[in-house]
Parts: sequence; C-alpha cells; structure tokens
Amino acid sequence: MRNFGFRRLLGLFAVAMMLAFVAGEVAAAPRVNMGSRGTKTFAAPPPTATAPNAARPIERTMTQPGQPGTVGSPAAARPAPAPAPAGGFFNRPGLLGGLAAGFLGAGLFGMLFGHGMMGGLGGFASFLGLILQIGLVVIVGYFLWQWWQRRSQPAFAAAPNLRNMDMGRDQRPAMGLGLGSGLDSGLGSGLGGSAAPAPAQASNPDEIGTTPADFDAFERLLGEVWSAYGAEDLAKLRMCVTPEMLLYFSEELAANASRGEVNRISDIKLLQGDLSEAWREHDTDYATVAMRYSFNDQIIERAGGRVIKGGPDEATELWTFRRAQAGAWILSAIQQT
Repeated sequence: MRNFGFRRLLGLFAVAMMLAFVAGEVAAAPRVNMGSRGTKTFAAPPPTATAPNAARPIERTMTQPGQPGTVGSPAAARPAPAPAPAGGFFNRPGLLGGLAAGFLGAGLFGMLFGHGMMGGLGGFASFLGLILQIGLVVIVGYFLWQWWQRRSQPAFAAAPNLRNMDMGRDQRPAMGLGLGSGLDSGLGSGLGGSAAPAPAQASNPDEIGTTPADFDAFERLLGEVWSAYGAEDLAKLRMCVTPEMLLYFSEELAANASRGEVNRISDIKLLQGDLSEAWREHDTDYATVAMRYSFNDQIIERAGGRVIKGGPDEATELWTFRRAQAGAWILSAIQQT
C-alpha cells in the first residue's frame, strides 16, 4: 500500500514538472534583461503596485561598472591608484614592522658600543622589556589614532524628504488601460464620491514631473516596439529604441532567421502600469515604468507559416525610457520581474 502511494506521488510530481516545462516554453518573445539606465544601470528600480517584486539585474549592457552614463559618452576620469608601499620586511605596516625596526635599532646601538648585535639589550630580560615597551607604544598610538579619526568625522546630514522633491504618488498621473487614457492612482477617491483622505504614503522619486502625455508616450511605445519587432521592421525599431537596444533586438531577429523562424507579436494591450522612478542626468531625462500587459506571442515557421509554439501570454516588466531635452521618449532598457 505504501509503495502504491509513493508511486502515485512520483507520478504527480512528474506531471507537474512536465507542465512547468511546457509553461516555460510557451513564451516566445525575448525574455532578457538588457539596455542601460544611465547612472542607475546597476541599481534596482523601486518596487511599485504593478511590480512589487524586485527586478532582475540588467545582464546585457554597454554601460561599464564605475562608468555609468550614456553609451558613447567620455568615461569619467578615474583617480590614480595609490602607490603600493615599498617592498621589504621593515617597510610593512603595523606591529610587525614596528618590532622589526625596534630590534634593528637596538642591535645597531649595541654594535656601535662594542657589545655585539644582542649585547645592548642586557640579556634576555632586557629583550623582553624591549618587546613590551614597543607593544605598549603601538597600542597607545592605535587608540589615539582611533580617537582622532572619530573626532575628525563630520556628522551625517538628515536625508531629504522625498515628498518635497517630487509631485507625490497621489498627485502623479499613472498609466491607463487604453491608448491615450489615464489611470487613477487610487489613493484619494472612494466609491460613491468623496471619501476620507487616505494616510500619507511614501512616493517613488519623480524628479522630472511626469505628465499624462509622458505616460501616453510610454504606452504607445510598448505597442510600437513589439509590433515592429514582430514584423522584423528594423527601420521602425530604430525610431523607437536606443542604438544599444536596436543592436540587441537585431541579434534576436538574426537568431530567429538562422533557425528559419519568425517571432510574431500582436494584440499588445496594457493592463496596468505605474511609475517606478524618474530622474535627470545632465540634459537627458530617464523614466522607469512598471507595465503589465497581454499579447499574442507566436513562433512561426518562416517557410510554411506553421505555428511552432506560443499563443496568448501576459508579462510584467520594467521598461526604462530616455529622452534628450525637448526630444521624444525612446526605449532604453527592459528588465524582468
């Protein structure tokens, strides 16, 4: 009886693993973390109601650690490394170097007065006394140095209130369900008209003051990018994404072509979206937006048109957009949650 139950459990486990494998194979569109977020490329975007889970780190980027910023911009000058201390036993820092220097000084002093290298120490007791004196000097010096360091450190300034830096979530527009529409943040209104004001909530940083027109542009780009990708229209993609993102999309399309496949993406519809953060770097604005959307994602045989895999799907991703001053928004990065 026990063997039958164990076999049944193994069978259910095998079915569950197979279903999980099939579910993982349904998604056909590229599920990668790529692009650049300026100086925040290697920092996680703040969570939102649409994407409460942490975003995966960007895996493919042209931004180098320690040199964040726009691809192609001159790298920031790095400070020259401090010269390494000169080699040798007596040049080593800390207690070891101090003891060695003390022994050498005492020995040379004895040799100068004709007592030999160890004669100036007055026997083994003097030798131990020298070690004790040097140790006491080093310990006292260490505590004095620590005390001076604590006195020299300035007090930390209080962190600024984010609600004084941006519009606040309850005043900032959110993304809509249809093209050209706005989504209420849901922090202040209730059913049947006015309601008691909700308690204050911490808002995500919005340093540029995003507008309903900005969110309309983000929603429009969601549809245009995937439609152009599904149609393998590189000319259209070039108008919607950064050169870096265009390179990554081109590599994906070339890989599909080498396999004799086409990744058709259609019926893109935004279901929910909100702002994670928005900031300015010199003359460039950035905005990272969490978006949950549905779409039809299929891998089709290029020659015969047969559907290999895929179908209706849903995704939640963080898209980062950038624009130059007085310019249009373009896609700069995509991250999975």
